Amino acid sequence: MNQDTICAIATAQGGAIGSIRVSGADAIRITSHIFTPAKSGKALADCKPYTLTFGKIHDGEEIIDEVLVSLFRAPHSYTGEDSTEITCHGSSYILQQVLQLLIKHGCRLAGPGEYTQRAFLNGKMDLSQAEAVADLIASSSAATHRLAMSQMRGGFSKELTELRNQLLHFTSLIELELDFSDHEELEFADRTELCRLADHIEGVISRLVHSFSVGNAIKNGVPVAIIGETNAGKSTLLNV
Repeated sequence: MNQDTICAIATAQGGAIGSIRVSGADAIRITSHIFTPAKSGKALADCKPYTLTFGKIHDGEEIIDEVLVSLFRAPHSYTGEDSTEITCHGSSYILQQVLQLLIKHGCRLAGPGEYTQRAFLNGKMDLSQAEAVADLIASSSAATHRLAMSQMRGGFSKELTELRNQLLHFTSLIELELDFSDHEELEFADRTELCRLADHIEGVISRLVHSFSVGNAIKNGVPVAIIGETNAGKSTLLNV
């Protein structure tokens, strides 16, 4: 994994408040170069994690903005790395100035999805949870939001883990029977229980396969053509 310290604007343009996220081994050191806490004698590196520190972003003697800096230490952050988040005023000029100062002192701009990629590589989430982050950002209804939140919180991953454990259990019972097949008097598993377990596993797999098409319809909608005679009420139906 690339060990660069990365930075990026984390908020949409046009708001009153803007946020810049910094992540990597040198995140705290680089942020300290451009940030001075309002409380004299207090260094950012000495602050406790999960705290906000008020102060100024500066370029030499020039004050860029008064900001709040959030501090997170590895591995207890979104990416699993040392991280800071600079909350400043939402002016595009201010955000770009802060970004350029961070780059000047050793950061590089993050690539698309790189924060979530690092979270995955550092074991903070699995692939299905990483995919759900994009779905959550793009959610436009209660249904898509609920679906993405469930997946991001590990709902789908837990089902797969449980299914894997059941398959391993089933496989181990079958292998025992095969290993001792010459000893007819030995029976390691009740045949009825094995059939019941196999049916249950098949049912879970079928439900998960079916859930893909349902989830896809919730996320992307279903193409529908409204067809009928002239003045049959097509536009009225569409408007409703």
